[in-house]
Amino acid sequence: MDLVWMAWTWPTIAFFVGIFLAIATMGLLEYRRAGGAPRRGILGLDTTRGDRLFVSLLGSAYIMLAWLGLVGSPLWGAVIIAILWTIAVFRWV
Repeated sequence: MDLVWMAWTWPTIAFFVGIFLAIATMGLLEYRRAGGAPRRGILGLDTTRGDRLFVSLLGSAYIMLAWLGLVGSPLWGAVIIAILWTIAVFRWV
């Protein structure tokens, strides 16, 4: 598949496919088992699953940008930190 016309790379495609799959999974979970009442986390905010997904994606983007600015590439360390961040958000926020 020739992706030169839009300067897409395979990691970029994998990133967007991952986000699409996360949103699709959240949609299926919501359809199958509605989220119900929001949950109050350690920050004192009432959040739903969708809110926690958004916070985890936004936080992961900042983690990646900070890693690039402070350390550079490769991003494997940032990926591990972002995964731990996402687990923490869904568990406690």
